[in-house]
This record gives sequence, structure tokens and C-alpha cells, in this order.
Amino acid sequence: MSRAGLDKDPREVAEMFDGVAQGYDRTNSVMTLGFDRRWREWSRRVLDARPGERVLDLAAGTAVSTVEYAASGAWCVAADFSLGMLLGGAHRPVPKVAADALHLPFADDSFDAVTVSFGLRNFNDTEAALREMCRVVRPGGRLVVCEVSTPTFRPFRFVYMRYLLKVLPVVARFVSSNPAAYQYLAESMRTWPDQRALAETVARAGWEDVAWLNLTGGVVALHKGTKPSGNRK
Repeated sequence: MSRAGLDKDPREVAEMFDGVAQGYDRTNSVMTLGFDRRWREWSRRVLDARPGERVLDLAAGTAVSTVEYAASGAWCVAADFSLGMLLGGAHRPVPKVAADALHLPFADDSFDAVTVSFGLRNFNDTEAALREMCRVVRPGGRLVVCEVSTPTFRPFRFVYMRYLLKVLPVVARFVSSNPAAYQYLAESMRTWPDQRALAETVARAGWEDVAWLNLTGGVVALHKGTKPSGNRK
């Protein structure tokens, strides 16, 4: 797998996620000490999907989050470019689509909201992906991104960046079906932009009213935005 700081080859990234699909949900829970459930709950609250709305859950993996959004009564589709991940969630009762985030197979203004959890940093062009998400959301529609971020407490930030991220690949040896992939994932977390830098990227991609909410001391952050009314791009 290419280093996280270099251009990400979509084929390589898809193959990597195919390799971790088996036991992926269990691995996430172990490696986040169960915080993944809390982060999904906050994502659901901020997304605030309503009955009858159409929601695109991009980089949905095994569709764990998609099912939770659909419980609101919204029509939710799970999209991912890893067939292995989608197959891993085949038992979950939501529609699933194999899709490239940079070339989504949906018409303009197809959705009321789009969300992506822990997948944005794996796209090889973050801003282009955010523009494509804006295209498929109706004017006035919503974006919610849940992604790793930069801890706000300086002493913890030092420990997190210097030591804790190095532990992830070690733990993965015991719980993941493809431990080597977590070396890439840990590096992608270390090199990912902080909260403000990501918010600026979201705004450049065409979203307005961009804001973020820190979770777990900034280890994770929720970014949200709105598609300008009358802007179809």
C-alpha cells in the first residue's frame, strides 16, 4: 500500500479495504475502545435525517452507520468502492452501491444529505470528492463528515501523535484480518489536516455555513456544511 502522504491509488485503497473487511466492525470497536459507537451516535444526531429524506452514506463500508441513519425513517443508501466491505455488510437491510467518490453514479440534486465517516482521508483528492458530494445534494442540503482530527489538549496531542498512533498497527496484529493495512491507516491519521484546515477545504469545495464539533478531545471531529441554495455545482 502506498504511503499515506503520497497520492492514494484508488485500486490499492479498495484492495486494502477488501483485505480488512472480515471482522472490520469488531476491529474498529476494539481499537477505539468502543468510542466508535459514540461517534456514530453523534454523527446521527448532527445529520438529523428525517422521514422521507434521501441520504447518501459514502464510504459506508459494511453499512453499520447507514442502518442507524435509516432508523429515522429516511431512505439511506450505502456507497463504497470496496466490494469486500459491501459484501461484509450484505446482511444489513439497506440498499448498497459500489461507487467511486470522485465519480458518483447519481444525478445532480439526488439527495437531501450526504455523510461520510472515516473515509474522507482515503480519497486521493479530498476537495474533488467534496465537490462531487455537493453536486449530488440538492440546494439547501446537508453535509456531515466524521473523521479523525487533531487533539486540542497539547500534552495529549504530543502523546497521541508520537506514541498512540504507533500502537495501532501492533494491536491490529491480534484483531484484524489484514494487520499490515493498519500501518497505512495510522499514517493517514497522522498526516491528516487539523479541524480548521479541513473546514477550509470543505468551504473551497462549495459548501457554506461550515462548522465543526470536536469529539473525544479532538481525536475525532464532525464537520458540517450546507449546499448554497440555487447552486447546482
